[in-house]
Amino acid sequence: MGLTYRDSGVDIDKGNSFVRRIIPEVKSTFSPRVLTGIGGFGALFSGAFPGLKDPVLVSGTDGVGTKIRIAQMMKVHDTIGIDAVAMCVNDILTSGASPLFFLDYLACGKLVEDVLVDVVRGIAEGCRQAGCSLVGGETAEHPGIMAEEDYDIAGFAVGVVDREKIITGEAIAAGDVVIGLPSSGIHSNGFSLVRKLFFDMKKYTVNTVIDELGGPLGRALLVPTRIYCKSVLECINTVGGIKGLVHITGGGFYENIPRILPGSTAVKIEKKSFIVPPVFRVMQKEGAIEDREMFTTFNMGIGLMLFCDRKNADAVMRSLSGSGESPAVIGEVLESGGERVSLV
Repeated sequence: MGLTYRDSGVDIDKGNSFVRRIIPEVKSTFSPRVLTGIGGFGALFSGAFPGLKDPVLVSGTDGVGTKIRIAQMMKVHDTIGIDAVAMCVNDILTSGASPLFFLDYLACGKLVEDVLVDVVRGIAEGCRQAGCSLVGGETAEHPGIMAEEDYDIAGFAVGVVDREKIITGEAIAAGDVVIGLPSSGIHSNGFSLVRKLFFDMKKYTVNTVIDELGGPLGRALLVPTRIYCKSVLECINTVGGIKGLVHITGGGFYENIPRILPGSTAVKIEKKSFIVPPVFRVMQKEGAIEDREMFTTFNMGIGLMLFCDRKNADAVMRSLSGSGESPAVIGEVLESGGERVSLV
C-alpha cells in the first residue's frame, strides 16, 4: 500500500469518530433559528428579527491563551471550553448584544478524542450559559507543527442588538456610578505571569495545596470564566439606563475602562468596595507584585462593569441581584482632570 494521509499524522477515521461523539452536545445548544444539522459546509441561521426595528449584528473573536497549559497539566479539559465561549460573548455583550451563535476552531498536534470531546462539551455548556447556539466548528490536526499533546482554541461569536439600543459609553457623564459584577477568579487573562510565578519561580505543581486557596493550586487556576449575558441582558431589557459596559480582560482596570469613556470623563474606583479573591492576594504576596501591575494585568475580582445614572443604580442593582448576581457599587465617574482611571 502506498503513502496515506494517516502516515503523515492525520487520521480521518478518528476525526469522523470525534464528530459522531460531539453531535449530542452540539445539538443540545440549537435554537429554532438553526436551520442546518451538523456536517455541512456552512451553518444556516435565520436572519429574521421581527422584534427588532433595526437589527445590528455584533461579532467578536478570542481565545483562551496559555490557560490551556493549566488544563493540560490538570488533565481536565471541559472547563476550558466554557472559557472560550465566555471570552467572546462577554465582549459582544458590552454593546448590549444578545449572543446568537458561536463557532470554534480547534487546532491540535494529534486528535486525542477523549480530550477534544471534553473541550467541546465545555464549549456546549458555555453556549447554554450564554443562551446561544453552537452552530459549527473546525478541528485541524497539525502534525510537525504542534506537539502531539498540544491543542489551541479560537472562538467566534455573533450577536444582535437593535440600533437604538446599542450601548457605546458615549452618554457616560460625571456623577454616574460604576457597578461591578464579581469574577469567578482569574478568568482567562494573565496566565503567562501566573505560570511564570507559580511554576517557574516558585516551582509549585498543580497539586500544591495552598491554604488560602482551600485546596490544590491547579483547581483554583482552572475555574472557568463567568458568563454574564443572561443577567445583564435581563437588566438591560427590564430596567434599561445602562450607559456603558466594560469586560475586564487583558489590561485589567487601567486599560479596559478608558475604552468606553468619553474624553471629558475619568473614573475613580474604590478598592475596598469589592472582594478581591484569594488567588489574587496569593499571587501578589508570592511575587511581590505592585498594585498597579495587578490591576493592569488581572480582573482582581470584577469581571464586568456597568455604568449608569446614580438615580437608576438601585433598580439596576435589584435586577442584577434578582438574576443571581452579587453587584456592588465600586466607583463613580468624574470630570477628567488627570489619569483616566484612579484606584483609591
